[in-house]
Amino acid sequence: MAIPSFPALQVLGNPGALGLWTPVVLPSLRIAVVLAMTPVLYAMPVPNRVRLVVVMALSAVLGLALAPSAPPQPAGAGMLLQMAFVELALGATMALGVLLAFAAFSLAGNLLDVQIGFGLAQVFDPVGNRASPLLVSAFNYIAVIGFMAADGHHLLLRALAYSFEVFPPGMAWQVQDAAAPVFKQASGLFLLGFALAAPVVFCILLVEFALGLISRNLPQINMLVLGIPVKIMVGLAVLALWFAGMGSTMHRIYGGIYGTWEAIFLQAERGPTALPPMTGAR
Repeated sequence: MAIPSFPALQVLGNPGALGLWTPVVLPSLRIAVVLAMTPVLYAMPVPNRVRLVVVMALSAVLGLALAPSAPPQPAGAGMLLQMAFVELALGATMALGVLLAFAAFSLAGNLLDVQIGFGLAQVFDPVGNRASPLLVSAFNYIAVIGFMAADGHHLLLRALAYSFEVFPPGMAWQVQDAAAPVFKQASGLFLLGFALAAPVVFCILLVEFALGLISRNLPQINMLVLGIPVKIMVGLAVLALWFAGMGSTMHRIYGGIYGTWEAIFLQAERGPTALPPMTGAR
């Protein structure tokens, strides 16, 4: 009785056949992780099949046309799996820089929701794919619109293309080289997120002082009934005025993405750094 043959198993066991797939499969893994973790693509109702076609098309262009050299020939399925995990880890590290930038907008929205009183109002946020307070969803939409208006999507594609020159598909890279740039961007997340909401928070604080003074002098007035509408009107009015001056802070947040990626790329071009010798060792 003849044993049936499976084409997939034959491909995994043939190193030559594996080499034909690596120029497309490995870049597609890196690009897929970056696009899947980037709020730009899934902020709009795009079908999953369209996203898959976009990822495969970008992987074919970036992996085959823009990579300086072909990926190394895998010796077997185990080596191919190891190279795939390297691409997934690199894509997740690059996508983390994008997520940290968009998280600054969510942080600003959370601050304003608590101060104004919209924290109890939950609406569905397609950017985060979950229920979020009102101003968090609004700031997430503003983040995506501002990113597209500032030509950030084209810069993102160019940075992805350059990553294949610094890190060819299947090339090993040092995770510790990306730790310092990512931590630096994460530390600036809270500062930039607060900078987006600082004028509105300051005005709400002044309103709180005024309401406290009124409550002290006129105790018969119900501050719960008076305070919430006043804070909502003042907060939305100041936020509408602050939108005109928010552009510089938004550019700094978007620039943090490419600043982090540039630091990772420069560290890779310099080569791995040696660890300092341990003092006191015998």
